[in-house]
Amino acid sequence: MTLSHAHSNPQKPARVVVLGSGGFLGRHLLQACAAAGIEATGLGSRDVNLADASAPARLVRQLRPKDVLVFLAALTPEKGRDSGTLMRNLAMARAVGEATHSAEIAQLVYASSEAVYSFATALISEETPAVPLDLYGAMHRTRELILAGEAKAPLAILRLTAVYGAGDTHNSYGPNRFLHQALKDARIPLFGNGEETRDHLHVDDAVDLILKVVTHGSTGLLNLATGKSETFRAVADMIAARAGRPVEVAPSARQNPATHRHFDTTNLLRAFPGKRFKPLGDGWAAMLADAKADARG
Repeated sequence: MTLSHAHSNPQKPARVVVLGSGGFLGRHLLQACAAAGIEATGLGSRDVNLADASAPARLVRQLRPKDVLVFLAALTPEKGRDSGTLMRNLAMARAVGEATHSAEIAQLVYASSEAVYSFATALISEETPAVPLDLYGAMHRTRELILAGEAKAPLAILRLTAVYGAGDTHNSYGPNRFLHQALKDARIPLFGNGEETRDHLHVDDAVDLILKVVTHGSTGLLNLATGKSETFRAVADMIAARAGRPVEVAPSARQNPATHRHFDTTNLLRAFPGKRFKPLGDGWAAMLADAKADARG
């Protein structure tokens, strides 16, 4: 299953409703909608607690016919890695699926994760089997299955690789954490020597691709990745070299085997010919400028 378009030429949706609008990606998506002249509204947990039994009815009351619903809301690993967190995340998907039975929305876009793939496969495409190895990956894969089986709306599943950019609060291992460590501690600790390769997607590119899926009325499955992977060591060295102060890049004794991740973006470029991605150096420079602006107050 790959992505297919309902509209060959982009069309503005009636309205975009973002679930998880208070998160890193949600905030940027709402800003992009405003810049593009697309009517959009955001819903956070204070508006609708998707894990609550009343969520389907509450969500239906927030929706209009022909809305596009973008489902970004999730309890991420820093909020918990246990089975209780898993079950709350699955309850959210069930609520969204049930709400689509009553609300006649035009499209449902689900932001899934590359975590559904095993590290046993280094080169990943949409045809790669989804075999998650932890509860977070299992959560996203199960959500995909819930929505595919129960939602009554055209569905696009987008599996995002690691997203970075200004304003990220997750502090996950990679560009965001490295920048904070360089500016605060002048030291970037690595797992091993940072040999692992990963595909890093700037938030502007993630949002651009989500809006392309929305405006084309797309359905199916697509991995959102640049197709270019870098080692964590290369990312850390880049940040250290441009931090404006001496920064130590500190390897450590490796505790686990190094794993690698590369994406075949053939289907993405077929779906959206001419898509160009922000180079990692440019994305990091924008993050640095934003961090320094914040520091100046």
